[in-house]
Amino acid sequence: MTGVLPVGLAESTKVIGNVVHSVKEYVMVVQLHENIEKEKIREIVNYFKGQIYQKPPLRSSVKRTIRVKTIYEIEVLDSQDKYILLRVLCDPGTYMRKLAHDMGLLLGVGAHMRELRRTRTGPFREDETLVTLQELNEALYIWRTTGKDSYLRRTVLPVEVSTAHLPKILILDTAVDAIAHGANLAAPGVAALTKNVEANKTVAIYTLKGELVALGKAIRNTEEIVKMDKGIVAKTKRVVMPRGVYPKYWKTKESTGTQ
Repeated sequence: MTGVLPVGLAESTKVIGNVVHSVKEYVMVVQLHENIEKEKIREIVNYFKGQIYQKPPLRSSVKRTIRVKTIYEIEVLDSQDKYILLRVLCDPGTYMRKLAHDMGLLLGVGAHMRELRRTRTGPFREDETLVTLQELNEALYIWRTTGKDSYLRRTVLPVEVSTAHLPKILILDTAVDAIAHGANLAAPGVAALTKNVEANKTVAIYTLKGELVALGKAIRNTEEIVKMDKGIVAKTKRVVMPRGVYPKYWKTKESTGTQ
C-alpha cells in the first residue's frame, strides 16, 4: 500500500492516535476472476454503502471477530475487463482486501485486491501537503547548512493541523495553564466553541490565538455549553501545550492555605 501516512514528532505524538483512528479514504484496484457487465458491478458496489459486517482476514494483526464498519462513500471510478478502480471513504480498521473479496462473492466470480493507495487519513489528504521522506531529508539538510527554515516549515506542519477535523473549544488565557496541568475545562474558561461539539466526543481545546492546548472529551453539546455558567464542560484527555507557556491564574490548595 502507498499514500498518506501521518507521522508525529515530539509533543505531536500525543495526538497522532486521534488521526490514525479517524476516517480513511482509499483508491483500490480490484481484480475480478471473470468478466462481469459494468452495470452489474455498479449495482453490487452500492450494496456496500452504509454499515457492513467484516471479519478480519487470516493475515491480520487483530482478533478475528465480526465487526461493524461504516462505508460512507464508495464509487466506481473506472472499470475495464476484469479490473475495477474504486474510491472508498470508510471507518478506520476497515479491511479493503476483505471488501474486495466480499464483492467477488456477491458477483459470483471471486475477486481480490490488486493495488491499494490511501488518499486520506483524517484531515490529511493526498495534496500539496504530502511530502516524501527524501523531501523531508532535504529540508532538514537545508536548515542545518544554511539556517533557512522555510522549506522545513512546509514539510513539517504545526500540530494544530492534525486536529483540523475535530470540533473545537476556545478558552480564555486565564484557563490555559490550568488545562496544561491536566485540569478539566470548566464553563467559566470557555470563550467560544464550534457548533458541532457533541457529548462524549473528542474535542480540541485551543487558545484564543489558535494554539492547541489539549484534547478533551466533551461532557455537553454546544447548545448546553453556551447556557452554562459553571460546571465541567470537557474532561482533559491529552495535554499538548507545555506548562508555564501562559501565566498561572489558578490557585492550589497550598497557596490558599486550604486543606
